Amino acid sequence: MDDNLQGRRALVTGAASGIGRAVATHLAELGGEVIVSDLPGAALDLVAKEIPVSLAIPADLSVGDEVAALAGEAGAVDILVNNAGLQHVSPIEAFPVERWDLILAVMITAPFLLTRALLPAMYERQWGRVINIASVHGLVASPYKVAYVTAKHGLLGMTKTTALEAAARCPDVTAHAICPSYVRTPLVEGQIAEQSTVHHLPEEEVVAEVLLASNAVKRLIEPVEVAQAVAWLCGSMAWTMTGGVLGMDAGWLAH
Repeated sequence: MDDNLQGRRALVTGAASGIGRAVATHLAELGGEVIVSDLPGAALDLVAKEIPVSLAIPADLSVGDEVAALAGEAGAVDILVNNAGLQHVSPIEAFPVERWDLILAVMITAPFLLTRALLPAMYERQWGRVINIASVHGLVASPYKVAYVTAKHGLLGMTKTTALEAAARCPDVTAHAICPSYVRTPLVEGQIAEQSTVHHLPEEEVVAEVLLASNAVKRLIEPVEVAQAVAWLCGSMAWTMTGGVLGMDAGWLAH
C-alpha cells in the first residue's frame, strides 16, 4: 500500500458507526481528506467531532434527491466507499415490501447514483477508487435475508461493470468489492446478546456456535480490519484486482 493518502479526497457512506466509521478514521489517519455521510443525528455529529473529517453530510440514501444532494456537496472525490446498509430478517412470504424497497434503495440504487455522479471527476483526474462494502452474502445466501442477499449479490455485479467501463477509460480508476463475514459492529453485538438469551449460551459460545457456524475461523472480524483492506485497495498495487472480490470470509466458502 502507498504510505499515505495525502491529496486524496474520500467519501464514506454509513460512516456514523461500525465499518463506515472505522474506514473514515483509517483513511483520515493515512492523510486522506475524508467526507462522511449518514442519517442525520447524534452519531454522525459525534463522528464529525472525533475524526478529523473535512465535511459531514447528513443524508437519507433511500431518497434519490438526497443522494443527488450528497454527491453535489461532496464534489470531486478520488475514493468512493459505498458502505451504508441495513438488515431485515423474515421469511419471503412475510417479508414486507416496504422493507425490500428500502434495503434495495439504500444498498443498490444509492451506490449506483453515487458512482454515476462521481465517476466523471475520477476520469478527469485520471485516478479513482470505487470500493463497495459487500458481504459474504454477496457470494452465498442465507435464509430469511432475501433483500440483503439480493442487494449484496447485485453490488458485486455493479462492481464488475464499473471496473470494465473504467478500465476502458483510465487504468488508474478501479472498482473493488470487499466481502467480509460477520464484523463486530453494534448491530452484530446486539444479535449476540439476543442469541445468548435465546440459546442460554455464554456470548463467546454464541459467536462460535451460532453466528459463525459456517466460518472455519470462529472469530468476528474487527471493523478496523475491513478499513485496512479498504486502504490497501487504495494503493498502487491493487490495480491488479479491479472488478474482483476481496474475500474476508474467515473460511466460510472453503467448505
